[in-house]
Amino acid sequence: MKWTKFIADNSIVVMALVIILLLIIPLPPFMADMCIVLNMAISMMVLVITMTIHSPLEFSIYPSLLLLTTLFRLGINVSTTRNILSSGGFSGQVIKAFGDFVLQGNVVVGLVIYIVIVLMNFTVITKGAERVAEVSARFNLDAMPGKQMAIDSDLNAGLIDEQEAARRRMNVQRESDFYGSMDGATKIVKGDGVMSLITTAINLIGGSVIGIIQSGQDIGTVLNTYTIATVGDGLVGQIPSLLISTATGMIVTRAVAEGSLNEDISKEFLAQPRSFMIAGGVICVLCIIPGMPIFQILLTGFGFMAAGYMMQRRILEAPEAVRAEAYRAASHSARQRIGNVGMEEPEALEQEAKTEKAPAQTQEEYFKDVNNVYNLLQVEPIEVDFGYSLIPLADESVGGRLISRIVVFRRQYAQDMGYVIPSVRLRDSAKLGTNEYTIKIKGEAVAVGEILTDFYLALEPEHVEREIDGIETIEPAYGIPSKWIKPEQRERAEMYGYTVIDPLSVLVSHMSEVIKQHSYELITRQEVFRLVENLKKSAPELVGEAFPTLVSYNLLQKVLTLLLKEGVSIKDLETIVETMVDVITENGLPVKDIDSLVEQVRISLKRTITRMYCEDGNMKVVTLDADLERSMVSSLSKGENGYYLALSPEILQSLVRQVSEEMKKFKDLSQTPVILTSEVMRAHFYHLIEQFYPQVRVLSFNEVANNVQIQAIGSLKLEDK
Repeated sequence: MKWTKFIADNSIVVMALVIILLLIIPLPPFMADMCIVLNMAISMMVLVITMTIHSPLEFSIYPSLLLLTTLFRLGINVSTTRNILSSGGFSGQVIKAFGDFVLQGNVVVGLVIYIVIVLMNFTVITKGAERVAEVSARFNLDAMPGKQMAIDSDLNAGLIDEQEAARRRMNVQRESDFYGSMDGATKIVKGDGVMSLITTAINLIGGSVIGIIQSGQDIGTVLNTYTIATVGDGLVGQIPSLLISTATGMIVTRAVAEGSLNEDISKEFLAQPRSFMIAGGVICVLCIIPGMPIFQILLTGFGFMAAGYMMQRRILEAPEAVRAEAYRAASHSARQRIGNVGMEEPEALEQEAKTEKAPAQTQEEYFKDVNNVYNLLQVEPIEVDFGYSLIPLADESVGGRLISRIVVFRRQYAQDMGYVIPSVRLRDSAKLGTNEYTIKIKGEAVAVGEILTDFYLALEPEHVEREIDGIETIEPAYGIPSKWIKPEQRERAEMYGYTVIDPLSVLVSHMSEVIKQHSYELITRQEVFRLVENLKKSAPELVGEAFPTLVSYNLLQKVLTLLLKEGVSIKDLETIVETMVDVITENGLPVKDIDSLVEQVRISLKRTITRMYCEDGNMKVVTLDADLERSMVSSLSKGENGYYLALSPEILQSLVRQVSEEMKKFKDLSQTPVILTSEVMRAHFYHLIEQFYPQVRVLSFNEVANNVQIQAIGSLKLEDK
């Protein structure tokens, strides 16, 4: 049992030692035949594996395996050469059978066929695989820093966690090591081809010399005997070598895919019925050339056209989902709905299934049913429409990761803000340009953008060391001047100080920012009810006390909406509800001033608010001058909906201009712009400037935690007229 375990644990070491012994110890013909057959079997197995894997990293041992198989083949060559030269041209039944079968009694034809096979392997497959491996290694090495930066960017943005980042870094390192190893391994394949030619020459020349000089045979007999042995030996070495070379070319040209090579080829070929029919028609035209074999040409041509017709008919008769998959595999131009992200609820899936019915009805017949017309009235909370060129970003069948990135953003936003954003409907639209997209909130467009999927977006730094050529644009999420650059310019742009972002990250960043800005519009009464039900699991007594006697769902919705509008996390829902209960119990019902209630809730969330705008225990703020604040307090007027600021146009214009100047001071800081006011003026001042500067946060002194150092970097003043 111990010996069995020892051999299992050290089988590769034992195999390598046995292969080396083949170079030294003579093999009897029986063992030579066994090794030749084993070599062919291993080569075939390696080729099949390279054709069935989805990613080259699934066969990451291939470079080392390539070295072992080549060494094994060379060991067999040395042993068979020794037998051929020492045994009168006999080195086993396999070599003799191959030699007799190929030569067929004609030495010249056999040698020519063998040389053609060797040159085909050496000059076409091996040379091509070597070049592809060199290019792949160089491009993977060049792309490695960018991939690492992209991983760090996703980690910093909260799109992935530490474990996922570590896994991705490991994959990047493994991929780089793999292609680097393959670059060297292809040189082994090339050397194997050269060695095969040398061995052939040694067998033929050395065998002829031995047969004529030592054995005294005539030249005809010697050439016939040793040519059969040489060609047979060459073929039993070249066939496995050809298989391994093909496997090498297959693995270095293999892109990451969801299916095996056979599945991908079948899917993409079957999606091109028109190409089959056109090719068949062109083949049939060859019949007009005199002397051409009519039967073979027409059989091939009509066969192709029949296959194309059957594939086209199959696609047209298939369900909508199958047709969409076929056309998407062909050109990604199918006008179809790509995905519906986040609709995990059974009722949502049931509703989706109803709208995707497959009866062969026309639209007119379908909408005769009034209930089907009502389906058109549903408004999607969040919708992203995009042009046809952007479909691959969302299409998971071709590696699109938009849906997974949205899922990650939803999770991260829920952890940070305590609110689960609703499902995001993704649609391709013929009304948009091929590179355009539109982000809609409740059916209305709130943001638009354009993405060049074959380019990278380079964000210009404040001080550019050197300019880089590209298409001028503006980064859509933050309004940063940028340039669309070609992939080969990426490394140079990063060296010049640009921050380079891939197209998918541009879209996800823009969509994430838009959703954050409009999240307060998306929190519905139904969502509030779900949040309360979730709170009931941890604080049932509080929920029982508050709802519906003191706090209505309508009131809670208004409070949460105002908090989200100013970017305050509602994750601590228990504290929010407790504060509302305390304030309402003290002041009584009905609640007349929502703003005052929200101010008390904000004070109870001071640690949460402080954390959002504090860095290393310091908070940099812009304050209000005492004269300005007194003037604003005196200008408060009471209306039907509560108090509001009634400032003169001159003062308002002055404030807007001053805020604009002060916000420039935050440009070089990693902190959100903050203006600090008194509790009385906070809400009124925010309502005043939000229409001009929605990204500015207005806090009161009571909302700042005691352990934070406030640093005033500017002040808003009441200017003289």
